[in-house]
Amino acid sequence: MAKNKTTETDSSVAAYLEAIPNEKRRSDCTAIIELITTETGLVPKLWGTSIVGFGSYHYKYESGHEGDAPLTGLSSRANAITLYLGSNFDQREELLQKLGKHKTGKGCLYIQKLEDIDTNVLRQLVHNSVESMKARHQIA
Repeated sequence: MAKNKTTETDSSVAAYLEAIPNEKRRSDCTAIIELITTETGLVPKLWGTSIVGFGSYHYKYESGHEGDAPLTGLSSRANAITLYLGSNFDQREELLQKLGKHKTGKGCLYIQKLEDIDTNVLRQLVHNSVESMKARHQIA
């Protein structure tokens, strides 16, 4: 079985942020990290080379593939800031309707800049997603 590429590392989150070339994107990512840290009480850690993750859970698929992943996180990608949230949690659709300008994937939320969204709604999305993940994976 192949080893997971994206695992928690000891690399510096600050160094990751400093390496984001666009100053506005760097500032937005820093603010989102602060928001998630405040909301969850979890310490940001670098997963792989480009994901700032918070907490972790263990998963195991029917295929036998298993590993660990962050409960939530974010990454500065070429086209957007990607937030990793669960795909199924309380009030997800209602909150997304109130969030502001964004796009979604299965478990991802894509935003261009922080001013495009309501950060109080983002805070609630993060909270509901993390609580749902903790309950499903029995994390304290």
